Amino acid sequence: MNAPAAVRALQDVVVHYGGKVALEVPELTVAPGEVLAVIGPNGAGKSTLLRVLALLERPTRGVVMVGGRPARDEATRLAARRRSAAVFPEPCLCEGTVAFNARLALRFRGVARREADQRARVWLERLGIASLAERPSRSLSGGEAQRTSLARAFAAAPEVLFLDEPFAALDPPTRDELIGDLGRLLGVAQTTTVLVTHDRTEALRLGDRVAVLLEGRLAQLDVPEVVFGAPRDEAVARLVGVENLLAGAVVAVREGLVDVRVGPHTVTVAGDAAPGERVLIGLRPEDVLLEAGAAGPTSAQNRFPGKVVALAPLGPLHRVALDCGFALTGLVTRPAVATLGLAPGGAVGVTFKATAAHLIRRDRPSVA
Repeated sequence: MNAPAAVRALQDVVVHYGGKVALEVPELTVAPGEVLAVIGPNGAGKSTLLRVLALLERPTRGVVMVGGRPARDEATRLAARRRSAAVFPEPCLCEGTVAFNARLALRFRGVARREADQRARVWLERLGIASLAERPSRSLSGGEAQRTSLARAFAAAPEVLFLDEPFAALDPPTRDELIGDLGRLLGVAQTTTVLVTHDRTEALRLGDRVAVLLEGRLAQLDVPEVVFGAPRDEAVARLVGVENLLAGAVVAVREGLVDVRVGPHTVTVAGDAAPGERVLIGLRPEDVLLEAGAAGPTSAQNRFPGKVVALAPLGPLHRVALDCGFALTGLVTRPAVATLGLAPGGAVGVTFKATAAHLIRRDRPSVA
């Protein structure tokens, strides 16, 4: 049985702005029912990619496919846009009530008033704002207004939903609550979705796959566990929050483990490389374990003496800057700071598992 055609696909797409390449994507597909999260820094081309996929902008070169067919003529593009919905950072609401706005897309599509009201009411309830149905849109808070925008989009049962930084204008508590609700609703509706965000937490929580855009090009595309746990290069690693990137040279390879000389120490990491090869070791701060004094017995392959350089509070956590002969950053809970007696200048034991670290290959040794 043949797999269903991609809801959207790009083939050899290039977008130029003022003679410069803003986007260059040789191939990209959006599968039915998936949430594709697109992340990248400001200016990476995220919104350009969304506009091209949404058929709101024509690429300078290349083809956008809709349901397996090229969307070249304007009639095809318009029909596809009518089967889509979009939510932007600032809620786009008309003068009128919440209920009026929630049913608006359905009314534009010719759905009868009673049916439109019923379908809109379902989504107002799912988004927790049914009690606001008769409230004027101008009286809504930012979170209420964005929930109304989402209700309007979901009620239209779009073929594909485009979300362009939908939480950017919200305060952190409202944003966190809405991300949780949206994740639940996307699972219920199985709506094909393209989410553009600069926030890696949103991508990690909502995306079935994550596309990393850097300077207009796809740097990595995979499931969140791979993108965030095994970034393919230094630029992606830094973007997804791998704070510890240790540069070194491979000194030995044995049974799936690689020994890398980093400063005065040998660090062991799971992976594959060749002796003499220059590599980076990526290690998340939460995978760095600290002990009071010198490191004691442990199953972790990597054990080093360290010194606390600085402590920085991050809500319930503390970021700990360490000197182990190379710089390292760890994260510990607030109670652990007191339990371990952490203070600048204090000695600590530092451990981490070989499987917690990620090997990034930078080059290969020259052949004599």
